[in-house]
Amino acid sequence: MKLKTKDRKKFRIRNKLKKFNPNNRMRLSISRSSKNISAQIIDDKNNKTLISATSNTKEMKSSTKKKVEISEIVATKLAEQAKEKKITKIYFDRGIYKYHGRIKIFAETLRKHGLEF
Repeated sequence: MKLKTKDRKKFRIRNKLKKFNPNNRMRLSISRSSKNISAQIIDDKNNKTLISATSNTKEMKSSTKKKVEISEIVATKLAEQAKEKKITKIYFDRGIYKYHGRIKIFAETLRKHGLEF
Protein backbone atom coordinates (compact mmCIF):
# COMPACT_ATOMS: atom_id res chain seq x y z
CA MET A 1 0.00 0.00 0.00
CA LYS A 2 1.46 3.31 -1.07
CA LEU A 3 0.88 6.36 1.08
CA LYS A 4 0.11 9.74 -0.36
CA THR A 5 2.32 12.69 0.59
CA LYS A 6 -0.29 14.18 2.95
CA ASP A 7 -0.83 10.88 4.73
CA ARG A 8 2.91 10.32 5.01
CA LYS A 9 3.45 13.71 6.69
CA LYS A 10 0.57 13.11 9.12
CA PHE A 11 1.92 9.68 10.00
CA ARG A 12 5.42 11.02 10.66
CA ILE A 13 4.16 13.78 12.94
CA ARG A 14 1.83 11.43 14.81
CA ASN A 15 4.59 8.85 15.22
CA LYS A 16 7.06 11.47 16.46
CA LEU A 17 4.60 12.85 19.04
CA LYS A 18 3.99 9.39 20.47
CA LYS A 19 7.67 8.85 20.99
CA PHE A 20 8.42 12.20 22.67
CA ASN A 21 9.27 11.80 26.32
CA PRO A 22 10.63 14.41 28.75
CA ASN A 23 13.07 11.83 30.15
CA ASN A 24 16.62 11.44 28.91
CA ARG A 25 15.77 9.23 25.95
CA MET A 26 16.98 10.24 22.53
CA ARG A 27 15.14 9.53 19.28
CA LEU A 28 16.63 7.27 16.62
CA SER A 29 15.25 8.38 13.28
CA ILE A 30 15.80 6.05 10.36
CA SER A 31 15.37 6.58 6.64
CA ARG A 32 15.99 4.32 3.72
CA SER A 33 15.89 4.43 -0.04
CA SER A 34 16.08 1.68 -2.59
CA LYS A 35 19.87 1.48 -2.27
CA ASN A 36 20.93 3.29 0.92
CA ILE A 37 20.01 3.46 4.58
CA SER A 38 20.79 6.19 7.09
CA ALA A 39 20.01 6.81 10.74
CA GLN A 40 20.59 9.53 13.27
CA ILE A 41 20.16 9.93 16.99
CA ILE A 42 18.41 13.21 17.79
CA ASP A 43 18.05 15.13 21.03
CA ASP A 44 14.51 16.52 20.79
CA LYS A 45 14.92 18.88 23.72
CA ASN A 46 17.76 20.79 22.06
CA ASN A 47 16.78 19.95 18.47
CA LYS A 48 20.27 18.69 17.65
CA THR A 49 21.58 15.64 15.88
CA LEU A 50 24.06 13.90 18.14
CA ILE A 51 25.13 10.93 16.02
CA SER A 52 24.57 9.92 12.43
CA ALA A 53 25.55 6.99 10.23
CA THR A 54 24.85 6.34 6.58
CA SER A 55 25.63 3.88 3.84
CA ASN A 56 26.15 6.67 1.35
CA THR A 57 29.95 6.83 1.67
CA LYS A 58 32.77 6.00 -0.76
CA GLU A 59 33.84 2.84 1.03
CA MET A 60 30.28 1.47 1.14
CA LYS A 61 29.59 2.33 -2.50
CA SER A 62 32.71 0.53 -3.67
CA SER A 63 31.77 -2.68 -1.83
CA THR A 64 29.53 -5.23 -3.49
CA LYS A 65 27.51 -6.24 -0.44
CA LYS A 66 23.81 -6.88 -0.22
CA LYS A 67 21.46 -4.27 1.20
CA VAL A 68 20.81 -6.39 4.29
CA GLU A 69 24.53 -6.61 5.06
CA ILE A 70 24.92 -2.87 4.53
CA SER A 71 22.15 -2.14 7.05
CA GLU A 72 23.92 -4.34 9.61
CA ILE A 73 27.20 -2.47 9.07
CA VAL A 74 25.54 0.93 9.45
CA ALA A 75 23.79 -0.24 12.63
CA THR A 76 27.05 -1.41 14.18
CA LYS A 77 28.71 1.92 13.34
CA LEU A 78 25.85 3.80 14.95
CA ALA A 79 25.91 1.58 18.04
CA GLU A 80 29.66 2.10 18.49
CA GLN A 81 29.27 5.87 18.24
CA ALA A 82 26.41 5.76 20.74
CA LYS A 83 28.55 3.81 23.21
CA GLU A 84 31.27 6.45 22.93
CA LYS A 85 28.73 9.15 23.83
CA LYS A 86 27.23 6.93 26.56
CA ILE A 87 23.77 6.70 25.00
CA THR A 88 21.99 3.47 25.91
CA LYS A 89 18.24 4.20 25.89
CA ILE A 90 16.57 5.49 22.75
CA TYR A 91 13.21 5.63 20.99
CA PHE A 92 13.09 3.90 17.62
CA ASP A 93 11.34 6.22 15.18
CA ARG A 94 10.90 4.10 12.07
CA GLY A 95 8.96 6.83 10.28
CA ILE A 96 6.66 5.50 7.57
CA TYR A 97 8.49 2.22 7.16
CA LYS A 98 7.06 -1.09 8.30
CA TYR A 99 9.00 -3.06 10.88
CA HIS A 100 10.31 -5.77 8.57
CA GLY A 101 13.18 -6.38 6.19
CA ARG A 102 16.11 -4.01 6.46
CA ILE A 103 14.45 -1.94 9.21
CA LYS A 104 13.94 -5.01 11.39
CA ILE A 105 17.51 -6.20 10.85
CA PHE A 106 18.79 -2.70 11.67
CA ALA A 107 16.85 -2.68 14.96
CA GLU A 108 17.93 -6.19 15.94
CA THR A 109 21.58 -5.34 15.28
CA LEU A 110 21.29 -2.28 17.52
CA ARG A 111 19.80 -4.43 20.28
CA LYS A 112 22.66 -6.91 19.98
CA HIS A 113 25.14 -4.08 20.49
CA GLY A 114 23.51 -2.86 23.72
CA LEU A 115 20.98 -0.16 22.81
CA GLU A 116 17.61 -0.39 24.55
CA PHE A 117 14.31 0.66 23.02
